[in-house]
Amino acid sequence: MSEQVNFNLEFPAIAQIPTLQKKQLSIAVIGAGAWGSALAFLAAKNGHNVRLWSRSSPEKLEDIIANTDLLISAVSMSGVRSIVTQAQQAISPNTIIVTATKGLDKETTCTPSQIWSAAFPKNPIVILSGPNLSEEIQQGLPAATVVANKDHNVAKTVQSVFNSQQFRVYTNPDPLGVELGGTLKNIMAIAAGTCDGLQLGTNAKAALLTRGLSEIIRVGTNWGAKTETFYGLSGLGDLLATCNSHLSRNYQVGYNLAQGKTLSEILTQLKGTAEGINTTKVLIQRSHQLQISVPISYQVYRLLQSEITPQEAVEALMLRDTAPEY
Repeated sequence: MSEQVNFNLEFPAIAQIPTLQKKQLSIAVIGAGAWGSALAFLAAKNGHNVRLWSRSSPEKLEDIIANTDLLISAVSMSGVRSIVTQAQQAISPNTIIVTATKGLDKETTCTPSQIWSAAFPKNPIVILSGPNLSEEIQQGLPAATVVANKDHNVAKTVQSVFNSQQFRVYTNPDPLGVELGGTLKNIMAIAAGTCDGLQLGTNAKAALLTRGLSEIIRVGTNWGAKTETFYGLSGLGDLLATCNSHLSRNYQVGYNLAQGKTLSEILTQLKGTAEGINTTKVLIQRSHQLQISVPISYQVYRLLQSEITPQEAVEALMLRDTAPEY
């Protein structure tokens, strides 16, 4: 439902953070899952007027987002196009749109921000991404993230909405790189979960993450992102967090596959969406078209398609032809 949520009750661990004295903005957060709720709380704690909306809300989306300063989209990738369509006639050209979705569109291979930009070419689109496990944020543990837009003033506006003593926000002028870092790392999280599920050890995990980052950079720079972005919070930072935590749904998918469970069994028990599953399929499609080498992602794809076992995926990577590191 849409409401002025009693965030102190939902997130008691961070209730003592002092409210910052800033210009109060009207903010609509679309998506009332763990991530959307966490972002709504952080913005409300900084003194902003926040309304949280989900598909079960009695109010119309158009009424919630009309005349807002910021619209924050925290829906799953599969829901982005529907939300964009519903919002088409309601968003003011002055509204800043913040997308916090990590995924790729299965029909067009577009990122969430590209879908929003096509529908709202006059609105500034900001990417929010980083090593942000919602459960830890809800517990009041310190975290950092990145907001990205080529216009520094726009990015700083969004930075001020969320930045606090517990949640440090950085700006970045490379929105595509920030968005792809958070998106592609979900594939590596499935691989990392598989690695841990097979108990392959620290050496194997370190090698996997290092080569995984190299693969992400290869894809990202081919698509037009900057290399240095992937060494920041939305790239390396998010990779480390997601590939080392059972709180990550994508990690859970890989871990449970290595334990012998089927993908359908895993998804039945999983709370929320593991975006890496769809992202893997889309990446393989696009990398084939662009002839980009993605060996780790390809083995994850084959694993998800039940073409190989977790053990066979590891063997396929280890038996690749020798090559220079760079």
